[in-house]
Amino acid sequence: MTETRTMTLAEIEDLSFRALVAAGTSEANARPLAVATAATEADGVASHGLAYIPIYAEHVQCGKVDGQAAPVLSRPRPGVVAVDAATGFAHSAIDMGFQELIPAAREQGIAVLAIRNSYNCGVLGYHTARLARAGLVGLGFTNAPASIAPSGGKKPVVGTNPFSVAVPGEGGEPEMLIDQSASTIAKSEVMKHAREGKEIPLGWALDADGNPTTDPDAGLKGSMAPSGGYKGVGVALLTEIMAAALTGATLGINASPFSGTAGGPPKTGQMFIAIDPAATSNDGFRTGMAGIVEAVRGQEGAHLPGDGRRAKRLQARKDGVAVSAATLARIEALLG
Repeated sequence: MTETRTMTLAEIEDLSFRALVAAGTSEANARPLAVATAATEADGVASHGLAYIPIYAEHVQCGKVDGQAAPVLSRPRPGVVAVDAATGFAHSAIDMGFQELIPAAREQGIAVLAIRNSYNCGVLGYHTARLARAGLVGLGFTNAPASIAPSGGKKPVVGTNPFSVAVPGEGGEPEMLIDQSASTIAKSEVMKHAREGKEIPLGWALDADGNPTTDPDAGLKGSMAPSGGYKGVGVALLTEIMAAALTGATLGINASPFSGTAGGPPKTGQMFIAIDPAATSNDGFRTGMAGIVEAVRGQEGAHLPGDGRRAKRLQARKDGVAVSAATLARIEALLG
């Protein structure tokens, strides 16, 4: 059994913050990433939580991400917010962009945030949920280094390329949160299995010859299996258009890996669309959402996307989070 230690969300945030600063990240850049790390652990997405802090630290130290970067914001059109992340952490650029995106969407009914020269933004649904808490329907797209081959091909051309939709609900929490990658499983899960020396389930990845494999190392040298076959490839291409082509970011085929130290900054991108439902549906939005929710939750055993994360978050706030002792040891080593 894996040894764990229970930590409060405040302790997770503090440890993440101190480790990032110790690695050379500015306090302004470390804080939003530390806050997101604690929230990610609370949601039960451990693969993108504290386990990533040593990777972030390594990437600051090797120059894959600029821990001291100062993102630059511009407003090319009334409904468009653009941020150049300057090869720094995506979280700082997103924070800056949201300060302009949210009021623009409320004023105009819809607005977009385009981010370029960015980095791994962690759990995409964390960011869209923030838009939902502001009373807006939030859509998010982020591209990644190529890891999915096109239909009929073997060479990766697009990343796992997640998209997310968050819908505002009563009480400030998202009523629904869709957050999924274009692959059957996030690549970080395959990497986690490789680190732990565990086989992966058949259907997660393909080897270099395009054959299904249970060997995570072979999968990492090959390609990720797209969710739903050609439909997953379509989702990946849609996200590539939104997050890279439309933002001016680097395409996945040219981006350096999010893992390892080779290749310099990946310079990938994110796109967020914020919609004020009052501007598009008057009072119909709440009625429509109530109908959707009732149709799903009215079925025994059925649940909405995001329900699991919500339950885990409430439990984490009360009881804390069980964190891998091995992960904590790696982070504490950064602090000397």
